Amino acid sequence: MLRLGFPVVGVSDVPRAVEFWTAALNLVVSDEWASEGWRTLIGADGSRVLGLMASTSPIEPYPRLHLDLLVDSAAEQEAEVARLKDLGARDVGWDRYPPEPDFVVLADPDGNRFCVVDLSNAPSGR
Repeated sequence: MLRLGFPVVGVSDVPRAVEFWTAALNLVVSDEWASEGWRTLIGADGSRVLGLMASTSPIEPYPRLHLDLLVDSAAEQEAEVARLKDLGARDVGWDRYPPEPDFVVLADPDGNRFCVVDLSNAPSGR
């Protein structure tokens, strides 16, 4: 039976990505399948959460697939955005925000775009 695995993010610097994403999402590195060009990050329960794969592909300014990181309030969103920036994320000059956006677009240290979504302001929460 076909099953959905976990997201994999292509990065140019695997150790830097490991440092960012483990701190950002409170994950740990698994020894499973570890190599110079691959790391699996796992949660406290041991489940595979995120793969990091060495890549030389250019960053997509408007990626068709990205990560959404979820928070429950505007205050939590503001705090998490600040924390992620302290870890090395950066603002993206996102020109596609809707009126009253429920998300903030950031880039990880490799430039991969991701969103921090305030579920209290999300369209599905209205």
